[in-house]
Formats: sequence, structure tokens, C-alpha cells
Amino acid sequence: GDVAALIGPSGSGKSTLLNLIGLLDRPTAGRIVLAGTDTSDLSDRELTALRARALGFIFQFHHLLPAFTALENVLLPEWGDTGWPSARTRDRAEALLREVGLGDRLRRRTNDLSGGEQQRVAVARALVAAPDLLLADEPTGDLDERTADSLHDLLCEMHRERGLTSVIATHNLRLAARCDRVLRLEGGRLI
Repeated sequence: GDVAALIGPSGSGKSTLLNLIGLLDRPTAGRIVLAGTDTSDLSDRELTALRARALGFIFQFHHLLPAFTALENVLLPEWGDTGWPSARTRDRAEALLREVGLGDRLRRRTNDLSGGEQQRVAVARALVAAPDLLLADEPTGDLDERTADSLHDLLCEMHRERGLTSVIATHNLRLAARCDRVLRLEGGRLI
């Protein structure tokens, strides 16, 4: 239930740790247990299904499709999984976009949105499947200070409303200090 900041110098392993937790990379030693499931022997298909069910991702570079609308970008995870998003998911996506302050921009292409608005679309996309764990890798890294503060406030608010556990990798010590816990990595080790 915490918002944990993951801090450390560049190259310390923050992104690698998030990729391991997020089942994007497999460990070379040890094992990862996510949502009570030991992932060691899961197939790629099973990992994908667990990732889709339990995790939400926000990246520094939001990986939105510029020719798609904000709503279409939020719907992409289910669209890619089932071939077409359900009406329920569409309603949830529209509600999330309104919640992040983009209710009037649902049908705008993402390349017509500001950087802060694009990152808000990425937040809505990460939460559309109602994950238990939110992983964010430098989500405010490309934003000015005021926009970064606003996005961090939004993440914390949405975290608490949904009962999430969140891990946010950041270089911004000021934002990290506002999290419930601060975890420091150095040389690939948690200290």
C-alpha cells in the first residue's frame, strides 16, 4: 500500500529492477513472486497475462501512438490483448481521462497534446486495467518542475484512491521525499 521512491545514480539499476519486478526481464538468479505467483517457470504467454492483470506501467518516454487519440491510447492494452476493448473498459478509460483532467481532450490525437497532458494519458493507460502494482520509471523526468509536481500529486492521489502499491524510480529527491518510503540503489544493490 505504500508509494515507494526508488532513487540512485544513473546506472545504479533502477530501471533494471523495475523491469524485473514488471516481468519484462527474467532474473539470472533468484526468483520473482508477484501476486502470490512464482514467475520462475511461467511461459512468456503466462507472464504477459500476469503482467496485464497485476501491473500498470508509466515510463519516462510514454510510448503513446501519436496518430491515435488519447482515448485510443488508453484502450491499447485491452485492444492488443482481446482485439477490441469492451464497453466497460471504454467507460473506465473515459472516466480515467476525465479524472486526470483530460475530459475535454478524449478525442484529440496525442501529438496535439502537451508533454504533461501526454504523461497524464500514460497514467490513465497504466490504470485502465485496475492493477494492484504501479511501476513508474522517471515519470516526471521530461517535465518542468510545476508540471512534475502536478503529476506527482495526481499519482499519489490515484494511488491512495485505488489502494495501489507504487514504485517510482526518480532522480528528483524533492519528489522522492514526498513518498511513503525511499529506497536507494547503488551499484545494483539496495542499501
